[in-house]
Parts: sequence; C-alpha cells; structure tokens
Amino acid sequence: MIKNISISLLPSSAADDKSVRQAIAGECAVDPARITGYNIKKRSIDARPRQPLILLSLDVFIDEAVVAPTPFDPQLNNVTNAPHVVIVGAGPAGLFAALKLINMGYKPIVLERGKDVRSRRRDLAALNKEGVVNPESNYCFGEGGAGTYSDGKLYTRSTKRGDVGRILQLFRYFGAEENILFEAHPHIGTNKLPQIITAIREQIVACGGSVLFEKKLTDILLDGDTIKGVVTADGDTIHCKSVILATGHSARDIFTLLHNKQIAVECKPFALGVRIEHPQSLIDSAQYHCQVRDAYLPPASYSLVAQEYGRGVFSFCMCPGGIIAPAATAPGELVVNGWSPSKRNNPYANSGTVVAVDERDFAKYGFTGPLAAMHYQQMVEQQAFKAGGGKLVAPAQRLSDFVNNKVSTTLPDCSYLPGLHSVALKDVLPQEVAAALKKAMTDFGKKMKGYYTNEAVMVATESRTSSPVRIPRDKETLQHIQIKGLFPCAEGAGYAGGIISAAIDGERCAEAAIALM
Repeated sequence: MIKNISISLLPSSAADDKSVRQAIAGECAVDPARITGYNIKKRSIDARPRQPLILLSLDVFIDEAVVAPTPFDPQLNNVTNAPHVVIVGAGPAGLFAALKLINMGYKPIVLERGKDVRSRRRDLAALNKEGVVNPESNYCFGEGGAGTYSDGKLYTRSTKRGDVGRILQLFRYFGAEENILFEAHPHIGTNKLPQIITAIREQIVACGGSVLFEKKLTDILLDGDTIKGVVTADGDTIHCKSVILATGHSARDIFTLLHNKQIAVECKPFALGVRIEHPQSLIDSAQYHCQVRDAYLPPASYSLVAQEYGRGVFSFCMCPGGIIAPAATAPGELVVNGWSPSKRNNPYANSGTVVAVDERDFAKYGFTGPLAAMHYQQMVEQQAFKAGGGKLVAPAQRLSDFVNNKVSTTLPDCSYLPGLHSVALKDVLPQEVAAALKKAMTDFGKKMKGYYTNEAVMVATESRTSSPVRIPRDKETLQHIQIKGLFPCAEGAGYAGGIISAAIDGERCAEAAIALM
C-alpha cells in the first residue's frame, strides 16, 4: 500500500529517520515495522508556533517495496547538423532556451558578451578588492548571467507559465542537491552554481550546440520587418531566421540599440532602494522566537511589504547568512546586490528593500520616453557612486539613524567588501524613495520584532530589481510586436524575474522560435 500523508515534527525529529518513521506509523495507525520506506514530496517550515515545526508531505510505502522516483531523462539530442537559432545571452533564460532547442532537435548558437565562469572570477575579484568595473564581465554579465552569482534561489510563483518541476529536475541533473526537488523554498548557493552552469554549457557543446564568449551583440540585421541576422563587436555576422534576446535587466546598450533602430521598447516601472543588513542572529531570534537558533533549523529569512504614501515598499531577494556584493556594470555607478553560499553560514542577513517608482517620478527629473526609467536608474546609481567617494565604497547609514535624520557617527561591521562611507541617505536617494523607506522602516519594525534597530545598516543602492524597459511581444507567438523572428525573453525584456521564471520563459521562447521555422 502507498499512502500520501502530511506530518509535522520538531526540527531535530525531522532530521532523524527513526523519528520520522515513528511519526508515519502513528499517522497511518500501523506498526512501525510495516513501514518499508518513504519519499519526501515537500518539506517546509512552520515558524508561527513558539516552537517552529518542520512540515513533511510524504509518499509512504507500507508492506511493499519502496519505489524510487523515475530517473529524469532530459532527452538531449545531437544537433550538430540541425537548423540553428541564435540566443543572445547565457543567463538562465538563454541556457535553458538552448537546452530546450536541443531537446526538440535544433541547434542553439549562444552569444555571450562576457567571459566563462572561471575567467569571470578574476573580474569579480577586481570589483571587490580594487573597485574596478569591467563593463563586459561583472556580477551581471558573463556565463550564467546575474543568476550565477545571485544566490541560487529557485522559488517562483510562475507555476502557470511552464513546467517548474522540469526546470528543477534539470538543475538536479546538472549537479544541484536532491533537496531542491522537495524544499518549499529551494536554494542552490552561489558557491555551487558556477559548477552547474559550466556543466550545462559543456552539455550544450557536447550535443553540437555553440556557446561563444566575448561575443557582444552590436547590431540586428533586418529585411523589412523580419530578422535576417546579428552582428557582434568583433565584426562577425551570423545569419539566422530567429533570435532569442535574453540579455538580462542590465543590458542598457541593447535597449538603446533597439530604440535607435526604431524597434519598439517601452518604459517600465520598477523598484529602487537599498540593501539592509542585520546580524543573522537577530533575524533568527525574531522569526524563530528564540535566543539561539535550533541547530536543525536553517538561518531564518523574512518577507515584508507595506504601502507608504501610495507606493509599494517591499523586501526583495532576501539572503540569510549572506553577503552584499558590488553589482555595477559601468564605471562611475554604484549598485549592490546580495547572495548566500549553500550553507548560508555567514553572520549577516541582507535583503533588498525597495520602493516602486514610475513615470511620474522619472518625469520629475526630466526623463521621458521609452528609456526614461533606465536613465532615472542610472542617475541614482551615479549619485550613489559620488556619495561613496569612489572605488565602489558604498554610501551607508544605520537604520534608526536614517529614520531620525542623523548621520551615523560609526557604521557596524558589514559583509560588503569594498567598504562603507557614512552619509545621509536622504541626500543620495530620490526624495520619493527616501520618504517611503523612512515610513516603512518603523512599520516593518512593528511587523517583525527587532527589525527596527541601529544594529542594521542600509547600503545604497539596490536598483537592479527588474528591467526598467519592456520589449513588447505578442502574447501568443512571443514574437516582438513589430519584428518577425525576434523573441524578447525573460527578465531583460520585462517578462520574468528570478532564475526559475527566466528559465521557463527561455523554454517558451525556444518553442516559439521553432514554431516559426
């Protein structure tokens, strides 16, 4: 007999096979000896009780042999001599589009402006240690895109857009831990993602596809309203019928190229603010109702949202046991992001905390038209760079001091390696953003005990939450509304946010490109 059951256990019991079996026996009202095994379908944490619990959904085997899940077969074909599709960008969308093309018998040619993972590390070291930005190789550009160094969160609400299970299975196939298949909020870790991304690229090449690095797109060739090919910075021309444009939310040159060629792009509202870092122990205490976190519980996270002065303010990309990193893509700009290793074992917790901004705000600073949000974003990043004093030193302020309009005389230890400079953030951020953040800090403090504290530090600026531009496409064919054969894809086109949703959109665009051929 096979039964699907749900049980709740103390964290230490959930980590002990014997205790799990005893709980199963009690739930099924059978002798423990009759339990031959179980498969975990879902695992989550219920932190609402004074004592947090682990919730398990299980397939339980009683009086019969355990049946292991069917091994996943990605069905990747040899496509060496198959018709080709050009993919611009080797982030999650581009790589999963390539895998889907191979699965369906077509050859992907992936063009990536940055370097491979191994070479990219040297440029990241220069960012952190010397404050030197390579515009083509940084936390946003390079093999795996921003996803490679963005923590590896695999949670998504985009379940209606595609097969989330298949995406998770593919990550598992290429080296992720098995637990991503059943954790409620799966996470890989920045330290493990590079090996997985490398394995995906090696598989694409082994199947006959191409992944070309330091191949920056500089032009799109058209025959009337139809794609004819693409041109790269080194002068190469690649002729094709379909282009999947998966360049990410920071490819400002691509947005500008499309606009200059009179290919329709649209201004898109986005969100902008700061990274806020707390001691992880403080977040654990607040979320788990304890002085010291249970060793069997992971570092705690949080999700906070408020409406202030008619604007949404929310936490974004929360990184337990994480690190704040410099994410600028051009000299003279200051951008921060966050990530965590797989064990999430650093002493700090950080989260983007951002405010919704729109066309009304952009217009206040003289920015109008399709690229208005992009120019507004760039303006704030340049202001933050100047306030920090150079070399990617970030302007920062203690949380309570920010609310009380007091420049911090000292700043706490922080994970941000280039360093911090104490300033009044209200003079760095747009007035509408600073005012909403100030009100939200006290409101968040009421929602989560301990959040509102001067032990926390606010670091500017978190500005790459999503693309400031939407590249419009037909809802059915996914083609650009104006150009046949051009498939705007994922985060950079304004249609996805996060690794899983970007991967799903990449698969959808691959299917749409094949339908055209």
